[in-house]
Amino acid sequence: MKTFNLKPAEVQKKWVLIDADGLVLGRLASIIAMRLRGKHLATYTPHVDCGDNIVVINAEKVRLTGNKVADKVFHWHTGYPGGIKQATIAQRLGGKNPESVIEKAVERMITRGPLQRKQMKNLKVYAGASHPHEAQQPVKLDIAAMNRKNSRIG
Repeated sequence: MKTFNLKPAEVQKKWVLIDADGLVLGRLASIIAMRLRGKHLATYTPHVDCGDNIVVINAEKVRLTGNKVADKVFHWHTGYPGGIKQATIAQRLGGKNPESVIEKAVERMITRGPLQRKQMKNLKVYAGASHPHEAQQPVKLDIAAMNRKNSRIG
């Protein structure tokens, strides 16, 4: 029996639409990361970009469990002396770029390297309900129906 290896020319990418309204951030990010890598396919090959193109809408309405909205703090450094900055998830979701919360969560779940950078280009995240990818006819994926813990109401 021989091991099957998918070649880049044989890859057939699908377009998937995910509505993040009311979904739990970590569970959503893990499902997106799995689909970006292509691990949900029987033809998964680790060194080939065989995952789907994913469009996420309503990124600003994603939920977190527990007290993470107020307690979880992101730190980064600007590169200048005394340039350490911080922001809570609530500040990020309410700020000018709420898409970055989902993008960073997914980015940290994918193995780093050149392939990760290529796969992250297949992820399109939008804060509102509209997106410019209607022409690709993305298939809607209902993540809330997969597991009752995937969504939070309230």
